[in-house]
Amino acid sequence: MSTVRELDAEQLFRPCDPESLGIATTSDVGPDEKVIGQVRASEAVRFGLGIDQYGFNIYALGPAGTGKQYLVERFVREAADGEAVPDDTCYVHNFDEPHSPRVLRVPPGMGTQLRQDMQDLVNEIRSSLAQALDSEEYQTRRRVLEQQFEERHEKAFDELREKAKDRGFALLRTPVGLVFAPMQEDGEVMPPEEFQKLPEEERERLQGEIDDLQEEVQKILRQVPRWQREMHEQLRALNSEVADQAIGHLIDELSERYSEQAQVTEFLAGVRVDIIENAGELLRQDGSQEGEGTQPVPFTAPTEPAFLRRYQVNVLVDHGQSEHAPVVYEDNPTYSNLLGRVEHLSQLGALVTDFHLIRPGALHRANGGYLLMDARSLLTQPYAYEALKRSLKTGKVRIESLGQALSLVSTVSLEPEPVELDVKVVMLGEPLLYYLLCEYDPEFSELFKVAADFDTSMDRSEDNQRLYATLVARIVRKSDLRPFDAGAVARVIERAARRASDAEKLSCNTARLADLLREADYWAGQAGKDVVTAHEVQQAIDSYVFRSDRVRERTYEQILRNTIYIDTEGEHVGQINGLSVLQLGKFAFGQPSRITARVRMGKGDIINIEREVELSGPIHSKGVLILAGFLGARYAQDRPLSLSASLVFEQSYGGVDGDSASSAELYALLSAISGVPIRQSLAVTGSVNQHGLVQPIGGVNEKIEGFFDICNARGLTGEQGVLIPASNVKNLMLRQDVVEAVRDGKFHIYPVTTIDEGIELLTGVPAGERDEEGEFPDDTMNGYVEARLSELTELQRRAGSPEGGEEDETEGS
Repeated sequence: MSTVRELDAEQLFRPCDPESLGIATTSDVGPDEKVIGQVRASEAVRFGLGIDQYGFNIYALGPAGTGKQYLVERFVREAADGEAVPDDTCYVHNFDEPHSPRVLRVPPGMGTQLRQDMQDLVNEIRSSLAQALDSEEYQTRRRVLEQQFEERHEKAFDELREKAKDRGFALLRTPVGLVFAPMQEDGEVMPPEEFQKLPEEERERLQGEIDDLQEEVQKILRQVPRWQREMHEQLRALNSEVADQAIGHLIDELSERYSEQAQVTEFLAGVRVDIIENAGELLRQDGSQEGEGTQPVPFTAPTEPAFLRRYQVNVLVDHGQSEHAPVVYEDNPTYSNLLGRVEHLSQLGALVTDFHLIRPGALHRANGGYLLMDARSLLTQPYAYEALKRSLKTGKVRIESLGQALSLVSTVSLEPEPVELDVKVVMLGEPLLYYLLCEYDPEFSELFKVAADFDTSMDRSEDNQRLYATLVARIVRKSDLRPFDAGAVARVIERAARRASDAEKLSCNTARLADLLREADYWAGQAGKDVVTAHEVQQAIDSYVFRSDRVRERTYEQILRNTIYIDTEGEHVGQINGLSVLQLGKFAFGQPSRITARVRMGKGDIINIEREVELSGPIHSKGVLILAGFLGARYAQDRPLSLSASLVFEQSYGGVDGDSASSAELYALLSAISGVPIRQSLAVTGSVNQHGLVQPIGGVNEKIEGFFDICNARGLTGEQGVLIPASNVKNLMLRQDVVEAVRDGKFHIYPVTTIDEGIELLTGVPAGERDEEGEFPDDTMNGYVEARLSELTELQRRAGSPEGGEEDETEGS
């Protein structure tokens, strides 16, 4: 008989003693924000936030639900509390290059004050200018300039008129212009018929005189535009002088108020020059300036509102109410949401814009502080990741549309001056994304040099169980739930160990923990209780399983109705119950599967039927190939392995992967070779190596419970059980009904270390060890296997061909 000792009930489940928690209910636990189970990640985040060097941004990697965002936001806010509030960011009109608005950085709160001051200035500009330009002094000086122009104009024509008179001609104004006509002796203009009666020589002389006088007229007319320009220059100078007197003191007051802000005083100087140069245009738009006969002062301006808006301020980011450095979480990190955008308005069928329509992005709002975002959300947005990298590399945020960035459009638009960037970026994502980015993007490792790796579990010590109780209390308090008594907290801790699939660990998945607490609180409310007990926690667990196990129930139903063949009694050669796990969303359950093996004379091939039909995953195929290595090393070191074998998961219509069934396949293969039957009341899980050692696997709890449920439904006989790797004993956190069945001797769990231990349990036949002559005893499993392989080798030798021979299937001993 086997020397393997089955596990006691106490080894199948590690309970949590409520007394060890030191509380009556979670209400006894004071506020405690201590981080639990994430020492490595916590240190990484603190380091990343503390170092102020290029590229030391943070990538927080870990599975969903491990509390990455909560922990990171907490540390970030703690770091931000000790940092100064950054400057306000504003955009103003660029008087030198109107299409490229300028950036103003002013102390916190000054941006809104500057905006209001400039709004007040704009409101006073027109009234002050109108009052100044309507003054008697201005009007007198203006009339003087206009009279000087008129006098100059009339004087030139008076002189020409006198000159023409002296030469016997009169200057006449007609609808077609100025003309000269000869005069008679009485001083009257000569009629045309009289002119025609003159001798031809006289007419030609007079016409020559007229042509000369017309030349004089053209000279004067060519002088008029120059005189007009001179007058307008004088008017412009006059307007500038009066405008400066009218609004100069207003801008001087602002300049003095913002004297310590060089960018602001420079902007105000530009405003002053622009207002002075365009004072006439401002008033003409108001209808209070420029009479007939004058020409407008050259100025390229849009409509009146746009002209006045150029003197105002667009406060892009206002930190007037902030108390510390900004912390921004961008949940939708699109290209424009990160970099900002320039909006447009529709006017008369056209799209127009100005610097007031510049909108900030997350990088602007987080500038001087911290920006958090989800890695997957960022990577799924077109060009957003590239834009973020470009901003971090250049240290500037450049606002441009995606069409401009990709050179897809050539429309003239604004090109705002880039904003200097000083931000710490924290990305939160899955480990796979982190490793893919490190592998395929060389720039990623240069920009995100700090990896905060969040663990999925923590050690289950007495101290950590008490810390876990404080975590439960914190979630209860923040979610406004009913208090949990010590028994309820102990059951939650036991459930955390089960979710970690390890009796010595606790799951760090705080999201699923919070869900469990909320469900337990719901059931306590349904029962009218003020305190949640272990009963409600268990009810929440059972309710979750019931909502999720429809597929499991149908699968077990097919087994119980013999639609899927699974034997739980009797013995068969080359047939064994293997155990696997099916994962459906967050719910996993174990399922027994029949594995069979057939052998015949051959050339040492082990055919994996699942692989031949492309249903086997690479890890499963690897496990089957290991079996050939084991057989050859143990039984055919000095002779050919003269068999062919086939292995298959019966009634498996989907893919098979993983090596957790490799030990079961080896047991079935040994049974088929030796002809010794295997007990069907036992199921097997565990992988195997080429030395015959049984290796640990995952999902051991679900696998045991899956076979137990089938056996229990058919009726426990006291002979049923499961073989598991001995190294998986520490992972056991089984259901209480399984534990009770083991305690009552109705179900058995055997930890095995080697294939020899397992085959003894499955067949009742000793495995056997080689004696001094290197031979296995005849009445042992290894002896039977070696004897049959020797027989096959001899049969093959007699057949005369290593690849020939009659088929000899072995089904019994």
